[in-house]
Amino acid sequence: MGYPMAKNLRVGLGHEKTLLVCDVNKDALNRFKLETESHGPVEIVSNGYEAAKAANVVITMLPGSEAVKAVYMDPTTGILAGVAAAAKDASSGQHKLIMECGTIETDTILSVAKATQVTADAASLTFVDAPVSGGPMGAEAGTLTFMVGCPPAAAPRVFPVVKSHLQHMGNADGIFLCGDVSAGTAFKIINNYLSAITSLAAAEALNIGVKAGLDPKLLTDVINVSGGQCWVTSKANPVPGVQPDVPSSKGYEGGFRIELCAKVLGMGSRLAEMVGARTVLDRPTLRAFGEAVADERYSGKDARVVYKWLNESERL
Repeated sequence: MGYPMAKNLRVGLGHEKTLLVCDVNKDALNRFKLETESHGPVEIVSNGYEAAKAANVVITMLPGSEAVKAVYMDPTTGILAGVAAAAKDASSGQHKLIMECGTIETDTILSVAKATQVTADAASLTFVDAPVSGGPMGAEAGTLTFMVGCPPAAAPRVFPVVKSHLQHMGNADGIFLCGDVSAGTAFKIINNYLSAITSLAAAEALNIGVKAGLDPKLLTDVINVSGGQCWVTSKANPVPGVQPDVPSSKGYEGGFRIELCAKVLGMGSRLAEMVGARTVLDRPTLRAFGEAVADERYSGKDARVVYKWLNESERL
C-alpha cells in the first residue's frame, strides 16, 4: 500500500517540495522515480536515519512490529537516530513530525512513543500513529481513512499539519483525531476486528444463497438495501462476478490478504483480552481463517476468499 500512497502524496505536495523515498525493494524505488518524475522532485534515501535528518515530516508504512522497531530505533540507521543527529545541527525551533501508518501492535507503538520522549523534547519532535483503512484499492484511489493518535498537548498544533499531509492520500473528512498516541491503532484494530468477522459472515450468507440456487447478484442487491448491508457486500463482494473490479472478480488478487486479515483479527482479540471485554465471534472466525490459509488454494489471496473456501467445502 505504501507505493500508491507515496504516489498520491507526491502529486499532492506539488513541485515546490521534494519527496524522499526509502524501501527495501530497489526496483520499486527506481520505478517510482520514473512514474512520478513529472509531478515533482523525488530523491532516494537509504534508511530512516537519512530521511529524518533531511526532512521535517517522515511518514512510514511498515508491515509489522519488527520492521517498526528496526526502522525507528536502530541506533545507526533508525529514524530517531536521524532526529537526534539533525537536532545537533539545527537552529532552535525546528520541529520534526514522524508518523507510522501501518497496523502495528499497541505495545510497539507505545515503545516508539516512549523512545521519542528520550530522543527529543515535545517542542522539537512529535510521534503519531495514523493507521489506515481502505486497503490497496483505497490506497490507489487516494480515499483512505486515517485514524490518528497524537499527544493531547501537541494536538492543536500538530494535527492540522498531520491532516495537511494525509489528505493527499485519503479523504479530508476521513482523517480522525482519535486521542493520545496508540488510540489511532486501537480504533483501527477494532475496525479490522469487525471487518474480518463481517467478511466471514457475508461469505456464509451469500454461500447459503448460492447453494440454494439463488442469483447472488440479485441477493446482493436485496441485502444492500436491507438490514444485512455491510461494507463487504456493497464494496468488496466475495462472490466472483457480482461486482466488477473487486478482488473476487480478479481471482481474489489485489486486496487485503487473508493472512493479514487474520493477523489484525488476532490483534483485536488480544486487545479485548487486555481490556477485559467478552467476545464470542473472534475465535471461530480465526479458526476459519486458519483453515483457509493452510490450504494453498486460498493462501495469499484477498480475505474474501473465505467465500470460495466455504463454497468448495463440505458441511461438517
